[in-house]
Amino acid sequence: MKCPYCAYLESKVVDSRPAEEGASIRRRRECLSCHKRFTTYETVESLPLIVVKRDGSRQSFDRNKVMGGLIRACEKRPVSVGTLEGIVNEIEQMLQNEMEREVSSTQIGELVMERLKKVDEVAYVRFASVYRQFKDINTFMRELNKLLEDK
Repeated sequence: MKCPYCAYLESKVVDSRPAEEGASIRRRRECLSCHKRFTTYETVESLPLIVVKRDGSRQSFDRNKVMGGLIRACEKRPVSVGTLEGIVNEIEQMLQNEMEREVSSTQIGELVMERLKKVDEVAYVRFASVYRQFKDINTFMRELNKLLEDK
């Protein structure tokens, strides 16, 4: 690691501890030339995910969009923001672990609905109505009946 003070390339690790709830490691280093100390962070490199939309266009995965959809679906429902963040983290981690660089928006929507169904059925139906683009009351009723059958 290059020293930020004298640009010497050798340093030793003085202290190492987990940071950001285990998502990275904080290291205190000491330059072997000037003996000044500095901090570095080590994190797992995550490759960018590309979302393939229904119209074939591509864009970078944005966890804020997933979170926004969840917040809208759970509006005025007894679901905590922490629970929603957990869902987003779980989905993002799952997509990263698959090692596929491109993922369809359909796959993301299905993952969201799968988790939302376990958390709040009303929020699930709200999300499904937008995601599945219900055209009429019959398609909406079919989804509700499917939900009741799964119980």
